Amino acid sequence: MCPRNSSQALPFLLAGLPGMARFHPWVLLPFGLLYLVAVLGNGTILLVVRVHRQLHQPMYYFLLMLATTDLGLTLSTLPTVLRVLWSGAMEISFPACLIQMFCIHVFSFMESSVLLAMAFDRYMAICCPLRYSSILTGARVAQIGLGIICRCTLLLLPLICLLTRLPFCRSRVLSHPYCLHQDVIRLACTDATLNSVYGLTLVLVVILDSVLIVLSYVVIVRTVLGITSREEQAKALNTCVSHFCAVLIFYLPLAGLSIIHREEHLRVGP
Repeated sequence: MCPRNSSQALPFLLAGLPGMARFHPWVLLPFGLLYLVAVLGNGTILLVVRVHRQLHQPMYYFLLMLATTDLGLTLSTLPTVLRVLWSGAMEISFPACLIQMFCIHVFSFMESSVLLAMAFDRYMAICCPLRYSSILTGARVAQIGLGIICRCTLLLLPLICLLTRLPFCRSRVLSHPYCLHQDVIRLACTDATLNSVYGLTLVLVVILDSVLIVLSYVVIVRTVLGITSREEQAKALNTCVSHFCAVLIFYLPLAGLSIIHREEHLRVGP
């Protein structure tokens, strides 16, 4: 069981758009539409893959996993973002903050893991086509999915438990309308080195995922360039384009947020 202390009874304050509080009702509409598009888009993918039996193949199973993680990530941030924009209610209790933080980070890690699994799927389909159907069976894909859930949950639980040890006696104002680990630990009034080190370890895990994805694409490109038929080359590359775009959409904003938080930490100081 994770220990608790009395300072955790006080709520955190979520941040809206800095200096734009009066514009929150106007920003609510585009934000709400973006969330609606995300929910409907991913929900449609889940429904289509489930209904059409011809899509019951490893590649589409991984796409279904990706849509599920996207949906989970959207629903994890949706309540507090819309509440802040709609009513200006910015308080969030410590337990609710922990739950939201866990969901956001675990779904982010799951998305990274699913993208790695999709890279492996494309590697097998292009580089080892004769072994593809025997290795990536339905049961094997289910095992990969279960492994992703276990991996991400077990990696994130210690992060949350370590956070419950910290007392918070500084300003309890967060930088976003949702809870993130790196945002919360900067408010601790005691040494949070262990939390920072473990957080860095998790970042390295995500970096390892991205490195493995890049390596798989290096091998894929080398294999495709060895194909003599231009038509077959184009066909092979087309199967990778959507996955590669998903990788960029996920990792580039993640890298940007990490840099921003690092710069904020350096400005504030330890």
